[in-house]
Amino acid sequence: MTCRRGRSPEPTLSLAADGFSGRASWMKRWILVVLIALVLAVVAVIVGLTQIRLDALQEPGHLETFLATEVKHLLVHRSSREGIPPAPTNLQQSIDEGDKLYATDCSMCHGPDGHTPTDSGRWMYPRASDLTSPAVQHYSNGELFWIVKNGIRLSGMPAFGRVESDEHIWNLVHYLRTMRGSAHPESKPPQ
Repeated sequence: MTCRRGRSPEPTLSLAADGFSGRASWMKRWILVVLIALVLAVVAVIVGLTQIRLDALQEPGHLETFLATEVKHLLVHRSSREGIPPAPTNLQQSIDEGDKLYATDCSMCHGPDGHTPTDSGRWMYPRASDLTSPAVQHYSNGELFWIVKNGIRLSGMPAFGRVESDEHIWNLVHYLRTMRGSAHPESKPPQ
């Protein structure tokens, strides 16, 4: 059978078949690339998991410390955006009360100065935070309130929200701001 112009229809069918096989070949290559990427990702995860140590005797590496700290800061910031009650208005009285609460609730891990952890705080993993450090003092008052009230899971930091009133927690926050090394703008006690 010939077309009106005298050509046979077979070349048209052959071109269509070539286009289909080109598309199928491209899809096969794409699937192969995806499968190789998945295999490499699985291998990377397996190798990464073999490098994680669960013991608390070793200090964490720089990457682990950096990632855990950044994620913690992000989650605390997000979690503390709402539901924080107003702070007491008498700041000096709040600081004085916070000093007493710190001695009973916090010093057993963070040490009496907030900088030198006790034996209990040193052997936690992660270690009890240096409360005078820029990393801790960088938190806003609301974020510190949230941390003390709710604790931080898997860190050794307990939640005091069920044993201390909101006013007592604010007193602790205000006292933390007076500790040596505090450089946060909210940390200045009243003159």
